[in-house]
Amino acid sequence: IIEEYIDLNRNYYNIKSLLEKKDDNMATSIKYGEGIRILNQDLWETIISFIISANNNIPRIKGIIERLSTKYGNEILFEGKKYYTFPTPNQLSEVTIEDYRKLGLGFRDIRLYETVHMVLDEKVNLEKMRLEENTLKIREDLLTLSGVGPKVADCILLFSTLKRLEVFPIDVWVRRVMNELYIKNADENKVKKKEIEQIAAEKFGNLAGIAQQYLFSWKREA
Repeated sequence: IIEEYIDLNRNYYNIKSLLEKKDDNMATSIKYGEGIRILNQDLWETIISFIISANNNIPRIKGIIERLSTKYGNEILFEGKKYYTFPTPNQLSEVTIEDYRKLGLGFRDIRLYETVHMVLDEKVNLEKMRLEENTLKIREDLLTLSGVGPKVADCILLFSTLKRLEVFPIDVWVRRVMNELYIKNADENKVKKKEIEQIAAEKFGNLAGIAQQYLFSWKREA
């Protein structure tokens, strides 16, 4: 379970060897974030977690997910401590918008409620999504979910068990580092998403998602 979750079976040595040859910036970012691995997170949990993450900060996101799991997940007692599983769609089937609001979701309450019921009503089939080979088709299906926009869809594609490594999620930090290193526009707010995606695809190919993680970490922490 741990080997799969932490992606220990993927040869990151080879990936780093390929990416560091792209340019000096990539080589530097890899040295800085040498141990980075992308987790294989459960698809359902990833979808809900990223909906919760919209306009939110990490401590609040963690708190909401913990309260959601404590209230609606299964309790597990391990070495004298209580833990809780992430609730399934069925476990959330009778949860109301007001119930979500009480957990501190704010404006995200209705998004969560609608997405849960879209999955329960099989308007979006997660099992079929896991088997689908076409990344664009999966992305289209994800975008039908309430609270899932382009950036969240890309994050789900990369960070869940879907593991589409060619996907390059773009947030403020990624836009900034791509502009500083490759585009060099005096006003980074004018940098288009398509321009960044095109550069990422041309430079990093089907490893763009992993390259993004090295660049993101380097920019945020260095």
